[in-house]
Amino acid sequence: MNICVALDLPSCEENLALLNEIKEFDVWIKVGFRSYIRDGRAFLDDIKSVNPNFKIFLDLKLYDIPNTMADAAEEIASLGVDMFNVHASAGVKAMKEVMDRLGSLPSRPLVLAVTALTSFDEDGFKAVYGEGIETKAAQFANDAKAAGLDGVVCSAHESMLIKSACGESFATLCPGIRDVSDEKGDQQRVVDVVQAKALKVDFAVIGRPIYKSPNPKETLAALLKRI
Repeated sequence: MNICVALDLPSCEENLALLNEIKEFDVWIKVGFRSYIRDGRAFLDDIKSVNPNFKIFLDLKLYDIPNTMADAAEEIASLGVDMFNVHASAGVKAMKEVMDRLGSLPSRPLVLAVTALTSFDEDGFKAVYGEGIETKAAQFANDAKAAGLDGVVCSAHESMLIKSACGESFATLCPGIRDVSDEKGDQQRVVDVVQAKALKVDFAVIGRPIYKSPNPKETLAALLKRI
């Protein structure tokens, strides 16, 4: 299992300070809306300058008409990131068009599809999608696999279900990974790192437990040791 450190701090300087504290670890780094909108492409280069072995997950959750998503995916691939995501609810046609476009490139990043955001509880999810989380997550995962994607973003609670439906090599990336004693924040469906590994999670996204720690380096080292 890989740990993916979420860079969600209020400024570029704070994010870079965090990266410098953990630069000895060759982990994945998640760059989301806040950081990318504020700091742009240059920030991706800054991450690699701290540690060239950091792998970058650009978490922008593309959701649009197929051609627009494919255009955006091609631009993302040109940024040199290692992984990005789209919304599975954009549909099989849109996801397939993304993968067809990327297939013409000499190399491409991993592409994952968002199933059910971990901020949803069962009632909230049903209000939007009309079905339960597990049912719809499995459908979205199968759609993503049919379209040629590499895996999905899901709760760790759905990881085993998705592996069973789509195969062990189909990747699951799971936000909301933290110790049970940590505050949930806006995450509803959370597990700790040991549980995540047992659930065959491939990428465990961890943000606040690391960047809010008084010693992020020690916290990350302890997390890595536990897995």
